[in-house]
Order: sequence, then structure tokens, then C-alpha cells
Amino acid sequence: MSSFSNEPVIRIENATIFQEDKAILSDISLSIGKGEFVYLIGRTGSGKSSLMKTLYADLDLRLGQMEVAGFKINGIKSKQIAQLRRKISVIFQDFQLLADRTVAENLYFVMKATGWKEKSKMKTRMADVLMRVGLGAVDNKMPHQLSGGEQQRVVIARALINEPVLLIADEPTGNLDPEVSEGIFKLFTDINKSGTAILMGTHDHSFLDTHPSRVLKCQQGKLLDSDQEDFDFKSNY
Repeated sequence: MSSFSNEPVIRIENATIFQEDKAILSDISLSIGKGEFVYLIGRTGSGKSSLMKTLYADLDLRLGQMEVAGFKINGIKSKQIAQLRRKISVIFQDFQLLADRTVAENLYFVMKATGWKEKSKMKTRMADVLMRVGLGAVDNKMPHQLSGGEQQRVVIARALINEPVLLIADEPTGNLDPEVSEGIFKLFTDINKSGTAILMGTHDHSFLDTHPSRVLKCQQGKLLDSDQEDFDFKSNY
């Protein structure tokens, strides 16, 4: 293994996260290693989504230092943001598939946007990622023809196209029923076992019980870290 693999995929030092002009999380310092699985929890408005948006450079980092997948987030240029987003992937609760395009067209759209050129390689990669998420012949279907669970699997396939070192998932099972959620969660653990670090924002505390792992909790302007201190995952909700 290369020495690079020992570098954290996320490193944060003395960062303050803002929502508009309000500091929502103050003085955060932490690192997340390559291949780690970490939960991010906290009540609505606690700064969870703002922290995630800062990590993928959708919100500016105004105070402190942050490095994600080798990119310095403070003062990042738009060209670098495009490069960053080839190395990390973000999955949302509401799927965000293009409703007027087939599954294949949704995946090709991302490939073209991230620099893929050869049609044969694109076709092979699409088949690979769909197989990996347990979907067979859905490439010519429209999103509305798929169940919620199948749509989220397409979203995960799309996120895997460029073999990200980090997958940020913001409530990925929020719109799914418990049985489907468990299948989607298992997919995330399989992806994680193959070496992709995962930061998963969730309100579903059953995962924390059934699949324990490191937990970060946004609470009263602070970010608590189960690697550093003991705290009640379920208090203050």
C-alpha cells in the first residue's frame, strides 16, 4: 500500500461552520481516515447539513482549516471544486435523479461532466456500478418506473462511477421504509469494506445500535466525537 493511503480523507483544524452569518458549529478539529465509516447525527438545525456542505465546498469555510481528499477547502477555486467532486461523492435523501432521462442517461450525464470520453468504457463502467448495487436491466427505465429503494440504488451507482475515496451521505434512507433502508445500509457497508470512507448523516438511530461505529454529534454549537469522549447518542432530540 502507498504511504498516501495513510493520509486522512478529512482533516479539520479549529474550523467554525456558518449558516449565513450565524456560527452554527465552533472550533471543530477532527480527522477521518481512509476507509473509515462515521455517523453524523444531530437534531434539525444543529449544523449537520452545513458541515457536510462545507466539506464538499457548497458552503465557504470562513474560519479554520479543512482538507478533504487532498484539497484545501478554505479559498478553494471553482476549477478545484470540480476536481474535488471527482474524488468524493455526495448522496442526498431526495435522490436528485433527472426525471426526464433514463437510468443510463442519468449515469452518462455524470460521466460526461467528469471527463469520460470513450463510449465503450462508459458502457462497461455503467454495467459495473449497476451490478454492484444489485440492479440488473434497469438502464433503459425512467426513474418514475423504479421503486424508492431502486432509485436510491441508482443514486449510489452514480456516486460510485469515479471510485470516490469519500462518500458523504445526507439522510440516504430518510425516504425509505425500514426493510428497504436495511438493504441500502448494507450496500454502504459493502462499499466501505472495499476501502471508501463514508460519512453518513442520519436520524435513524437503529443503525447506531445494529451497526455500531464512530459517531460525530452536532449539539449546541459543538461537534462531539465518540472517539474522544462518551456521550448519549439519543439525548437532546
